[in-house]
Amino acid sequence: MRRLFGSVRAQATLGATLVVAVALVAAGTAVLLALRISLTEQAGTQAESTANRVASRLASGVAYGGLDLPEGEDSPVQVLDAQGRVVAASEGLERISGTASDEVRPKPGPSASPTGDGDGDGDSGDGNGPDGNDQPDGNDQDDDADDADDENARDPGDISEDVAYSDGSATVNGDSTEYRFARVGVDAPGKGELRVYAGAPLSAERSAVGTTTTAMLIGFPLLLGVVSGVTWLVTRRAMRPVEGIRREMAAITASEDLRRRVPVPGTHDEVARLARTTNVTLAALEESVERQRRFVADASHELRSPIASLRTQLEVGAAHPELLDLEGAVADTVRLQQLAADLLLLARLDAGERPGDARLDLAALVREELSQRVGDRVPVGQELAHAEVAGSRGQLARVLGNLVDNAQRHAEGAVSVSVRVRDGEAVLAVGDDGSGVPAGERDRIFERFVRLDDARSRDDGGAGLGLAIARDVARRHGGTLTVRDCPAGGALFELSLPLAV
Repeated sequence: MRRLFGSVRAQATLGATLVVAVALVAAGTAVLLALRISLTEQAGTQAESTANRVASRLASGVAYGGLDLPEGEDSPVQVLDAQGRVVAASEGLERISGTASDEVRPKPGPSASPTGDGDGDGDSGDGNGPDGNDQPDGNDQDDDADDADDENARDPGDISEDVAYSDGSATVNGDSTEYRFARVGVDAPGKGELRVYAGAPLSAERSAVGTTTTAMLIGFPLLLGVVSGVTWLVTRRAMRPVEGIRREMAAITASEDLRRRVPVPGTHDEVARLARTTNVTLAALEESVERQRRFVADASHELRSPIASLRTQLEVGAAHPELLDLEGAVADTVRLQQLAADLLLLARLDAGERPGDARLDLAALVREELSQRVGDRVPVGQELAHAEVAGSRGQLARVLGNLVDNAQRHAEGAVSVSVRVRDGEAVLAVGDDGSGVPAGERDRIFERFVRLDDARSRDDGGAGLGLAIARDVARRHGGTLTVRDCPAGGALFELSLPLAV
């Protein structure tokens, strides 16, 4: 299981599936919520329309018995007076909740009558008739007539614009369901403040939401399956070149053949760029390894000569002490010591040794180093200006010594050293009046163990590492080392370093 989900393809498939699942759940929830709100509002609008229609009839003075309330389950209606008593209700209404009263039938009283005539003076069942029966007497009839005259003379009442909604349930003709109730207030002539409750069934809303939910529960897994499958196939196709690169890299590692290259797909995507970058890296690695091999071979060659010479002299001295060339043995030993020091410094530079950030005056460094040189073949002229740089004093002193030694080997009669500030950089220049460096060889002389033919004839023991070390040190210090023609006729080496800040 860990290996399965450790692959990029499995992780991409899982991630895409989870993202789509979250999006589908969020979208489905929003759709269901919007659908439920819309259908509930639709039911509320239907209930409000019914309540307004009944309120309009009450406002126009229609008696309770003549309201013609809706029957059946479509829109149960309940009318309450100011005291919260039921004065009118739909036929067949058996139970109701969600309104201000759970009564479903008008009760005899001062504001309702069993006959539902709605005049406010109906029979209350108290036996006030002439016979003690529940019949209205003549005075009641006169009052009814007076009330009727008052109602006919009164303008229609006002209907409240404020509509309140509530959810509840009702049982009509034995069938129970959920309803959305709308409450409308009306000031009915001769009846006072009344509240009309009208309901609209929520069965359509429940059915639509249930059907949509079922469809989502069935469709979402199928859609997720399709997304997972498509993502798996697409990522497999996209990762196929990566697998080819991996196999080729494994083969290169096993064979140690750095001449091989990974396949580059014919696309223009990130995988193709990865393959090209990998091939560039392999080419650089091959060049580095080849350069290292040449370096080892050249170092072995350079070491072989002084070691062989020193051994020969020591063997001759051991057999014939009088023939021992002591000066030659010392010279070979010094040459070996210098070569070992050069190789050690190059190894440290290749390992990425940091030069440090010590601040030093380049002019003072040059002045001190030149004062310690003895036995130079030609005099060294100086033109020094203050220039402060940051870096390793020992490495910069080594660069100066290598450049002056090179100039001493090639100069005819003069060597010059100058320090100045130019374009925000400190420039150390070492020139001679020798034959100079041909334009086509000016890059090659900075390679390791490279010496020009005329230099070899005049070489006094150098191994061709001095200029290579000088350029590597310059780069480590963030500078450059270049060569050009000297005004005196020879070669002019310029070391440019950033000024210390």
